[in-house]
Amino acid sequence: MTKPTLLVLAAGKGSRIGGVEMVEPVGPGGEAILGYSVFDARRAGFGRIILVVRREALQAIKLRIGAQNEKRLGIEFLYQEVARIPLGYLVPQGRTKQWGTTHSILSAAGVVNEPFAVINVNDFYGEESFKALARHLQSVSPDFATVGYTLRNTLSDFGAVARGVCQIDGNGYLESIFELRNIEREGGHAQNTDAEGHESRLSGDEIVSMNMWGFTPQVFPLLSEEFEKFLDAHGESLEEECFISRTVNELVMAKRARVKVLRGSEAWFGITYYDDHVRAVERVRRLIETGVYPKKLW
Repeated sequence: MTKPTLLVLAAGKGSRIGGVEMVEPVGPGGEAILGYSVFDARRAGFGRIILVVRREALQAIKLRIGAQNEKRLGIEFLYQEVARIPLGYLVPQGRTKQWGTTHSILSAAGVVNEPFAVINVNDFYGEESFKALARHLQSVSPDFATVGYTLRNTLSDFGAVARGVCQIDGNGYLESIFELRNIEREGGHAQNTDAEGHESRLSGDEIVSMNMWGFTPQVFPLLSEEFEKFLDAHGESLEEECFISRTVNELVMAKRARVKVLRGSEAWFGITYYDDHVRAVERVRRLIETGVYPKKLW
């Protein structure tokens, strides 16, 4: 049986916390969240590990990971490049921002020919989430998948976050996913403020996607079509991004794809803001103490 591949999205500039934060240490041996994701993926049955990065950041990333760790982790690299868009389209003058996560995944078209998972480099998803996604990808199902988490367990105490809020049918399939870009914790609940300043209250019990997806290679032509639609509408913008949650929503709403929602571990955490890093170190320390991870990963 072919092992599924793990595609790690690492081409963002990390403007909120700066630098190549993807390899900031959170473990006692200097391990980054990336190291724990690879560790979990390997023991869940994943094969290839591919990082999608900006070409200009590659050497800095390699330096921070270290040659020895790069070899141990078995990492491959792909480039996401602003200029790599379909024929017939032009990059607007002054555009330096990446085109978003849909475009990141398209970087793997022609390179990944087996079922694959997608994750964010700075998000910690937990061992059980990788196992659930691996089982789905190895089941030969034509359906795509996403791992859903309870909203209140994914919020930062240090600022607003973006989350894809899922509507799920009675059979556990995605009906729609709506990206909210400015969610903050408010007591035991949450609140989103839209671009016009309108506030909406959330219970905190909503199921949200944290960009942990499972796809088959059949997704690539679908993403390509949707990305071209995005360029038709926003190709002259210097800032608009084509987010995978919005692309999947378009496919689901048009009944061009079915997406199974797998329930995620409560262990999710991430690094969006500088102060989140301290919390991440503490969470990893507790997971080591309870035996989930060895003190030294590799």
